Amino acid sequence: MAIRRATWLALAFPVAATVALAACSSSSSSSPSNAATGSSSSAAASGGLKTGLKVYVIPKQNGQAYFTTADSADSGGAIAALNALGETGTETSGNAATPAAQIPAIQAAISKGANALIVSATDPTALCPTLKSAMSRGITVVTYDSDAPTCRSLFINQAESDKIGTSEVDILAKELNGTGQIAIVSAAASATNQNAWIVGMKQELKKYPKMSLASVVYGNDDATVSTQVTQGLLQQYPNLKGIISPTTVGIAAAAAVLDTPKYRGKVLLTGLGTPNSMKKFVSDGTVKEFELWNPADLGYLAGYAAVELASGKINGSQGQTFTAGKLGSFTVGADNTVVLGPPFVFNASNISKFDF
Repeated sequence: MAIRRATWLALAFPVAATVALAACSSSSSSSPSNAATGSSSSAAASGGLKTGLKVYVIPKQNGQAYFTTADSADSGGAIAALNALGETGTETSGNAATPAAQIPAIQAAISKGANALIVSATDPTALCPTLKSAMSRGITVVTYDSDAPTCRSLFINQAESDKIGTSEVDILAKELNGTGQIAIVSAAASATNQNAWIVGMKQELKKYPKMSLASVVYGNDDATVSTQVTQGLLQQYPNLKGIISPTTVGIAAAAAVLDTPKYRGKVLLTGLGTPNSMKKFVSDGTVKEFELWNPADLGYLAGYAAVELASGKINGSQGQTFTAGKLGSFTVGADNTVVLGPPFVFNASNISKFDF
């Protein structure tokens, strides 16, 4: 993990836009590069990549801090990569993390002449008629963060799914000394990435016979709903000892619920979170450790991959390699998937080094 970790340690970036992540909730934001934006036929001098491509970055939902970091030019995300390559990048999505909100944004991008779509799928199948329609028109489709396996050319995975699930169980097991009843506060029940991680968690729990999974609940990547389902768990399972929330919205909501004398240090919490949203809870002992990758790197990698595909330099076949700027070289793995790298563990010893 030397390359990825070095990138993390360099990324205590002072990003004003990242501080105001939740404010970026408009339906779209465009960041044209210095290159001409009308034609995608010209090739970049380096690597023969096309320039002037219209690339739409479509996260699950507008305004989420995680996706603002993953997508924006200021944070070094997807649009930063597209700018560097001479493309025109536009971030757009709906205001809820649902297929009903996301599909119109995809359809609008297609109608505006998109050459490539970079999509974090709110559902593995519901988006497919729209995405397949795009592909039939020659539009490159790349998924990132959350996959739609049957209707894209390439998936940019933040980390190997089994490693995310197993590592979070291992963190909680270490803190609980391998004993106790736990629960999971997930995002949406249809989220491909969440479900894959939960499968890994259930498998890893078999290593800890004195730990048991009481329930999996869904906060739908909504802070209010995540708060309510966490409160429900505590009421329903008074002997609960730990919670895993593999969602940046869910873990912050759960931490706020547990941040009281009644629960702090008694019901332990881990999962996937952003440093800025979790610093308070790590500082006061509500959370000891949690994980994430650099979302800006995830978006940056997706940007490069989309341009490589749209330029015909790769087609997503296993074994193909490409270079993603500052991140270095990547190889396409099984199921047309590229993995960013292993997750990074945040705790009191390192969290102050990061600002996003």
